[in-house]
Amino acid sequence: MDDTPDILCIGSVLWDVIGRSASHMRQGSDVPGRITRLPGGVALNIAMTLARFGLNPALLSAVGRDREGNELIDACAQLGCDTRFVYRSDDLPTDRYMAVEGANGLIAAIADAHSLERAGARIFRALTDGTLGAADRPYPGAIALDGNLTEALLDEIARDPAFAAADLRIAPASPGKAERLLPFLRAKRGVLYVNLEEAGLLCQAQFDSAPQAAARLVERGAARAVVTDGGDAACDASPEGLVAERPPEVLVTRVTGAGDTFMAAHIVAELRGADRAQALTLALDAAAAYVSGDIAS
Repeated sequence: MDDTPDILCIGSVLWDVIGRSASHMRQGSDVPGRITRLPGGVALNIAMTLARFGLNPALLSAVGRDREGNELIDACAQLGCDTRFVYRSDDLPTDRYMAVEGANGLIAAIADAHSLERAGARIFRALTDGTLGAADRPYPGAIALDGNLTEALLDEIARDPAFAAADLRIAPASPGKAERLLPFLRAKRGVLYVNLEEAGLLCQAQFDSAPQAAARLVERGAARAVVTDGGDAACDASPEGLVAERPPEVLVTRVTGAGDTFMAAHIVAELRGADRAQALTLALDAAAAYVSGDIAS
């Protein structure tokens, strides 16, 4: 592995416990299916996809020194993700995420990222102590950041001089955490990657389409917003204008991790010189391949 990371992925690194069934499900359903445990978390999902595209991503997160944490660090290394800068806690357990998916999509999910939240600013110590950067020598590269951090910490990142030169790419992690990204609207920093529901929560409005939502986010202060809407058109908006495109039609076999795959593919495309329209197309194609099962977890 090259010693210099191509991109930093800051946020949740945990175990995904996913139950999937081929049956349609509703509240109270009890159906046969498969239960798997996989390395996951928004930051790690993005990093894994970046590694598949040939980049060298480094993780900044919190992982316990428990057995699950040791197994997770080993798994990250095997997936091509640099864990040198991960904060290893002696007293915080390794985080977990649990989801249930049916033929009709995601039924329910719970993210237990309490250790990441409690670790706080310790996870990005390498960006402030001179290892990767400092306030007077800010890190100049790309950073993928997820909303599993607390709003106070995200607000600190939006204003911290140590992040001033970074190409920030930000995702909320889930609709329930979308409003944590408000500091980046206020600071007019970064590229926001949200779905239609998350855009509505950030704007306190309901939208009929991704172009409408993306345009409103820019009006509210977003430097740039990339909004997805499932099988309908996605949009990339900035003060310079917007581009929109529909994703390919595919048979959906899974949904957990699709947004992270989209974001990672979009970042890779732009790092390799694609323009906004090309990057949106490549990201939608990658996400479609993922949800159809053509890209391995």
